[in-house]
Amino acid sequence: MAEPAYPLTLPRSEDGRAWPDPGEWTYEDYLRLPDDGNRYEVIRGRLYVSAAPRIGHQVVVTRGLSILETFVGEHDLGMVVGAPVDILLPRGIGTPVQPDIVFIRAENQPRWHDPNFKGVPDLVVEVLSPSTRRVDLKVKLEAYRDAGIPEYWVIDPLARTIILHGLSEDGRSYVELGRYGMEDTVTSAVLPGLRLEVRKLFR
Repeated sequence: MAEPAYPLTLPRSEDGRAWPDPGEWTYEDYLRLPDDGNRYEVIRGRLYVSAAPRIGHQVVVTRGLSILETFVGEHDLGMVVGAPVDILLPRGIGTPVQPDIVFIRAENQPRWHDPNFKGVPDLVVEVLSPSTRRVDLKVKLEAYRDAGIPEYWVIDPLARTIILHGLSEDGRSYVELGRYGMEDTVTSAVLPGLRLEVRKLFR
């Protein structure tokens, strides 16, 4: 995800209304945005935009999604979905965000026909790209922390690493649970029993 899209020259909306100022964007404003191939997100009322990701990014997302979906499905733990999907975080923190991969426990998951998910996912994954790096490592990390998401994975295709962040006991900060390289196997507090070999994402 790139720098805030505002002040971006947005096309005039069909309803003739002006676009909101930075910090004042809502989900309703987001729904008025054009379907132009970009990924739009609203974090703390600010609009962010990213263009279609590179092939390598999508390969890593697809492999990670497959591994997590297989594990979650085999153990009937809930739902794993990939972007684009609107995640509405509480207290207006994200309206919406669109993580690359999301895990939601069975007791919290939305219905299949719901247009979005309102609440706190149990695990989110972002795959870094050159244009999204700063936002994923700072803006979104802080947003996911403040929303109370228990576990946040950052996958870096360039460094070929996975960094796991977990909420501290008081829920006020993320603690780095592990930094995994090509020869390592990722384990998860949110998904006990999962063993993800890093090399399988980057082979």
